[in-house]
Amino acid sequence: MKPILVMTFAILASLAARDAFPAPPQSPLQGTWMLVAADKLLPGGERVADYGASPSGRLIVDSQGRYSLQIFKSERLRFASGDKARGNADEYESAVLGSSTHYGTVAIDAERHTLSFRIEGASFPNWEGANQQRVYTLSDGVLTYRVPPRADGAIPISVWRKLD
Repeated sequence: MKPILVMTFAILASLAARDAFPAPPQSPLQGTWMLVAADKLLPGGERVADYGASPSGRLIVDSQGRYSLQIFKSERLRFASGDKARGNADEYESAVLGSSTHYGTVAIDAERHTLSFRIEGASFPNWEGANQQRVYTLSDGVLTYRVPPRADGAIPISVWRKLD
C-alpha cells in the first residue's frame, strides 16, 4: 500500500509543479505562412520583383522556433529530359536562381524588430551555419522582412501572410 501512496503523491506533485510555471508565450511567428511577395530594393530605391511576377512559397514555424522556408520563382524552366540529373545549363541555372530554401531555428526580438535565423541547411550552401538577422514588421497577419544586402547592393524583401 505504501508504494501506491508514494506514487500518488509523486504524480500530484509533478502536476502541481507543471501548473506552477506558466507556459512561455506563443511566438507570433508560429504557424504556416504563404508568400505574398519576394521583391528586391535596388540601390537607387526602386522596388522590383525578385522571383518573377507570381512567386510561391511557404514559411512554417513550430512551437519550438524550428522553421522551414521555401521561395520559388514561377517562371522556372522545366527540364526537357524529365530527369534533374540530365538538365542543361539553362535549366540548372533557372532551378538554382529561381529558388531559395532553408531551415533551422528562428527567434524574434520584438523590441529591436529583428528576426534571427539560425540556418542549419540551405539551397545556397554558403548560408549553412550562419546566423542572419533581419529587420521585420508584423501587422494584421502580414510579416515583412529585409534580407541582408547582396553583393550588388540589392536588398531582398519577403512578405508573408499567415494562414493559420
